[in-house]
Amino acid sequence: MPESLERLNANLAKLDELSKRLVAALSRKKPPEPALEAPSSELFMKAAAAYVAGMMSNPAKILEHQVSYWGKSLKHYLEAQQRLLQGKLEIEDEEEEEELRRREDRRFQGELWHKHPYFNYLRQQYLLNTVAVENAIADMQGLDPKERKRVEYFTRQILEMFNPANFLGTNPEALQRAIETEGESLVRGLENLVRDIEANEGDLLVTLADKDAFRVGENLATTDGEVVYRNRMFELIQYTPRTETVHKTPLIIFPPWINKFYILDLKPENSLIRWIVDQGYTLFVVSWKNPDPSYADVGLDTYIEEGYMTAIREVKAITGEEQVNAVGYCIAGTTLALTLALMHKRGDKSIRSATFFTTLTDFEDQGEFAVFLTDDFVDGIEREVKREGILRAFYMARTFSFLRSTDLVYAPAIRSYMLGETPPAFDLLYWNGDGTNLPARMTIEYLRWLCQENRFAKGELEILGEKLSIRDVHVPLCAVACETDHIAGWKASYNGIRQMGSRSKTFILSESGHIAGIVNPPTKRKYGHYLNPELHETPEEWLAHAQFHEGSWWPDWEKWLARRSGRMIPARQPGDAGHPTLGKAPGSYVLARSAEQGEH
Repeated sequence: MPESLERLNANLAKLDELSKRLVAALSRKKPPEPALEAPSSELFMKAAAAYVAGMMSNPAKILEHQVSYWGKSLKHYLEAQQRLLQGKLEIEDEEEEEELRRREDRRFQGELWHKHPYFNYLRQQYLLNTVAVENAIADMQGLDPKERKRVEYFTRQILEMFNPANFLGTNPEALQRAIETEGESLVRGLENLVRDIEANEGDLLVTLADKDAFRVGENLATTDGEVVYRNRMFELIQYTPRTETVHKTPLIIFPPWINKFYILDLKPENSLIRWIVDQGYTLFVVSWKNPDPSYADVGLDTYIEEGYMTAIREVKAITGEEQVNAVGYCIAGTTLALTLALMHKRGDKSIRSATFFTTLTDFEDQGEFAVFLTDDFVDGIEREVKREGILRAFYMARTFSFLRSTDLVYAPAIRSYMLGETPPAFDLLYWNGDGTNLPARMTIEYLRWLCQENRFAKGELEILGEKLSIRDVHVPLCAVACETDHIAGWKASYNGIRQMGSRSKTFILSESGHIAGIVNPPTKRKYGHYLNPELHETPEEWLAHAQFHEGSWWPDWEKWLARRSGRMIPARQPGDAGHPTLGKAPGSYVLARSAEQGEH
């Protein structure tokens, strides 16, 4: 007993010390741009007006909702009281319980949520509240489809936030852990919370992976290669051959600069970069510079001219080839399409074929991201980047996380801050937290010109003295989209590819999402893919007539690429006389972390 008391007092002392650190960390928070914290009041006014209009035009429907909600709420309250009085923990209405279970997420997996009358009552009442709010939103009349999508999204975020599992006083697992550890779990949780707030300059972003478990270049991004060129925009990495012969036409990959390139080289067993080298290709990969405020005036034209065009020129010079094959992933695929349209206008035939990974070029359908592409948010971003010179990685990480808030915000926060657990050693989540900033001008050009105004698809995008159109893309192309991608929806990707001017087009639909659908090695045989050579159909028709193939799309793509990569020649070593190696892969640019992320 004295030992337990001593341990409890020690933990209380630690809590006091950590509380002081927490206050100090929160004081470092910069005044936020209000428009980036929530949608404008106009959205709430529209939702309220739609609800009132529905009440006036169909009061019976509103009354039906209210009677149903209050009837079920009262029933559950009385049942919970009765079970407490009788000391019974089992649930009597199994049919109703099964219906509620279908609506709950993994935060309610603990046994006490279902067996203890108090916590079961909290869980059931929260789920009933959720159903009632969702029904009210679904029955709203007169909302524009885009506004309805926004109302539904932000309503879901509010409901997610008020889940009782998110609060210490109503989370039985957290309370039980605190008792079992005599408060130590709460100390560890507060330590984790303070660490995350300190790392993000007063803002809160949940750490998803153990940062001490990984080192880029040591146990991530370990494929052998050399940096063979560097400018202010990127480092060019040429990978060391692993075969005696290689295809004559080199391959260059442009990864997105929203994140870092090593998503394609996490570990040897799931590295697309290593796999490509093993298939006999001279592979180059662009590693983009993580911009600071001095890059404020870097725009899409800079990425094209100093990035794409320069990288292609240097690859041609190193290999002595007149043409290269190119890959663009996500925003880098979008910009590759812009580059190809510009090259067509200039009569430049340096690209033999192009591959697009999860790429949007027609932004008519903006998918789940559409809720953040209205003027209230974009105006706020514009004010933020004009003030800072960059869009900090924090904002991108937070936005993407809230698209999957249960898995990427609340569940990790519960484990870290309330249960006091160390984040898992998960390479993909580590990469996800290793974000990059975006230059001010490029950010606004991308959001205004492409996302909002869809200028490329309309043939109205003016860059570097040319008016560019999606129909100006004429090289043979292959596009890979992912079935459950919530960032670049596959149907929107398909529609963009279908409009391109190329006579030779191949479209592959991989199972899974934006990352897992691409990082899908053949050895895992985890996700399959769909193929259909006919691209004149609607997306729905294309999928209905597509043939499903077990396993990774990588081998099918490689067969397509091999036919456009020339004969086999002796393998090339990195660099040449005019391009001495500047350091080992993965280079230095990939190691630069955003200021708010701290050091490795």
